[in-house]
Amino acid sequence: MKKIVAGLFIALDGVVEAPDQWHFPYYNDEMGAAVGATLGQADTMLFGRVTYDSFAGAWPEREKAGAEDADFAKKLGDMRKIVVSRQKLDFTWRNSEQLEGDFVEAVRALKNEGDGVIGLSGSVSVVRALLAAGLLDELHLLQHPIAVRKGMRLFDEGEAIPLKLLSSQTFETGVLNLVYAPAEAGEGGYDEAKTHLPQNED
Repeated sequence: MKKIVAGLFIALDGVVEAPDQWHFPYYNDEMGAAVGATLGQADTMLFGRVTYDSFAGAWPEREKAGAEDADFAKKLGDMRKIVVSRQKLDFTWRNSEQLEGDFVEAVRALKNEGDGVIGLSGSVSVVRALLAAGLLDELHLLQHPIAVRKGMRLFDEGEAIPLKLLSSQTFETGVLNLVYAPAEAGEGGYDEAKTHLPQNED
C-alpha cells in the first residue's frame, strides 16, 4: 500500500498561507535537504488546484532554463501528478491528471495501487481532508520561528486531531523539522494528570 506524506512550511502561530512572503530568510542547506528528502521519496504528487497552478506556472520554465534547480524541476515534471479540483481541468504540464470521483474513495484506490509514496507540498485543503478521512500517513512540518499573524492556518475549527511525534530536528536558523503521524485520542483528566505534579519533599 502506498504511503501519503505531506510537507508544509508553517509559522509559529500555525499560518501556512503564502510562505513565499516569510520563509525564505530561513531557507538554508538543512531545509533544502529536508524538503528534498520529503519530495524525493515520492513517485506521485497529489495537489490542490491552487498549489498545482503555482507549481505548473514555475517548474516547467525552470526545467527549460537549465539552471541549478533544473534537475529537481525535471524530477517534478517526470513524476505522476494528480490534482484535486471540482472543476474540469486542462493540463499542459506533462504527466498531470485530475482525481476523478469521490475524494475519499479515489484516494483510497490510489493508496491500494501498490508500494511507493504519494507526496504533497502545500495544498492545505487536501491535507485537511486527508487528516479528516484518516488517510494521511505522515505530516512533515517545517516550523519557522516567526508569528505571521495573518493568513490561513493549518488547523481550522473542528474536532481535535491527535498526532504523535515521530522525529524532530532543530536547524541553525531555529526552524524545527517535525514529523508527525496520526494517533489515537488520549484518555484521562486532571485526576490522572495531578499524579505527575511536583510533590513537596517535607
